[in-house]
Amino acid sequence: RRFSSFKVVLMPGDGIGPEVANSVVDIFDAAQVPISWVHANLINKSAKPGEDPFNRDTLCQIREHKIGLKGPTGTPIGGGHVSLNVHLRRELDLYANVRPCKTVPGVRTVYENVDLVTIRENTEGEYSGKEHEVIPGVIENLKIVSERACLRIARYAFDYCEKYGRSKVHAFHKASVMKMGDGLFLKKVREIAKLHPKVPYFEKNMDTGCGILVSNPSSFDVMVMPNLYGDIVSDVCAGLIGGLGLTPSANIGEEHAIFEAVHGSAPDIAGKNLANPTALLFSSIMMLKHLNLLEHAEKIEKAIHSVLLEGTVRTGDLGGRSKTTEYTKAIIDKIKG
Repeated sequence: RRFSSFKVVLMPGDGIGPEVANSVVDIFDAAQVPISWVHANLINKSAKPGEDPFNRDTLCQIREHKIGLKGPTGTPIGGGHVSLNVHLRRELDLYANVRPCKTVPGVRTVYENVDLVTIRENTEGEYSGKEHEVIPGVIENLKIVSERACLRIARYAFDYCEKYGRSKVHAFHKASVMKMGDGLFLKKVREIAKLHPKVPYFEKNMDTGCGILVSNPSSFDVMVMPNLYGDIVSDVCAGLIGGLGLTPSANIGEEHAIFEAVHGSAPDIAGKNLANPTALLFSSIMMLKHLNLLEHAEKIEKAIHSVLLEGTVRTGDLGGRSKTTEYTKAIIDKIKG
């Protein structure tokens, strides 16, 4: 048995979540990653209708071990419980959502050499959950914007740019319409930009930026923005490299971090051994880099790229016919070499 220097809370999630989580566990074992898993469920299955469905024990485990890896979870649309993702971000103050989108070798798309990073404020904006019915038929949804949240997401974006040798930062906004809320966001990002004079800084209206993004993605590098905009832009970026099934994601706070697959739970193929685990694998590689396990991260990443580049073993969403377990085995074979 290898020495385990890190404990990570593993939350498989719903639908295909357990299958893609098993893939990560098997590949980590093959790569001899010094991690031991603390298995946990986000949902309290004994909760009665109307009760909080969130498993508080899992939250305690994350607080203790600091790091989590989460599979996809389903969220009721137009009713039901609050998104478990939003709940986690609020409870643990995971203020920065980081979504790199980089061209994957062997996956053909319209654009080549895409290399983008969306940094999204993760705790406020339209996702604050502050909404109510003013009078019958009229709903008010509050967009919360605070100086504190704007400053720390701006600091994170510029620090990230410098740490990873990125070329520039763009702030996406709609201050032309939301003059106070997005105006405050821009004001605070500009303040932080002045503290980083060597990092080129630019601003784009959200709609204009999206238009440029899908026509010339190389115009951007690191993009920082409020919550809702980041949710949209990061998915647009995912489309440029082949979809959410290839896109990693991290939610970073001062003390805790959760890495996750952001695609859906795909209940229609759950249990059929058809799921693509690449997104969760790439998210787990982000986690390894966060833990400074760089050699293990590189080994697994190279193995995934090699399998995709060869193109003989692929899941259905990537144009292949391979099962989840077959794809996992192909990556393990590359690791073992």
